[in-house]
Amino acid sequence: MHILLYISNYFIPFLILSIIICGLTAKIDVYETFITGAKNGCRTVIRLVPTLIGLMTATGILRASGFLDVISSFIGKFTNLIGFPGELVPLSIVKMFSSSAASGLLVDLYKTYGTDSRIGLIASLSMSCTETIFYTMSVYFMTARIRHTRYTLPGAVFATFAGLAASVLLAGYYS
Repeated sequence: MHILLYISNYFIPFLILSIIICGLTAKIDVYETFITGAKNGCRTVIRLVPTLIGLMTATGILRASGFLDVISSFIGKFTNLIGFPGELVPLSIVKMFSSSAASGLLVDLYKTYGTDSRIGLIASLSMSCTETIFYTMSVYFMTARIRHTRYTLPGAVFATFAGLAASVLLAGYYS
């Protein structure tokens, strides 16, 4: 274990130094290239800010309004029948929009049910088995200027349901 810590402490500085050396041997102005990349990165962040604010606002409204509780009680009746706890429905919905908001819900679930409970275990697994679909699509497609997403959304929703099913199966296996 100590060898991994030793390697990890020196890997990033070694990687940065390697990039600089490769740039210098290729006769590239490394500093100017870095500054150009930083400027482009700042422009990208500025273009993404309205999208991020919109997603965070929508997630906050959903969470504060009680809408997630209503959906949880309604959809939870059906998901309980297939082994997916209704208490995890809000977490699954919010995770599609915002990982940080879902982390807040996850902490609330831990406080209520405990980390070692079945709900806590499924919640932990589902957080790692699913993706922030709408956040990822809006950020990456906006940055790449893609207008027609074709099968991205149906594929991502299918992958999310597969991840949720896997988290239930894995939680059953380990509990």
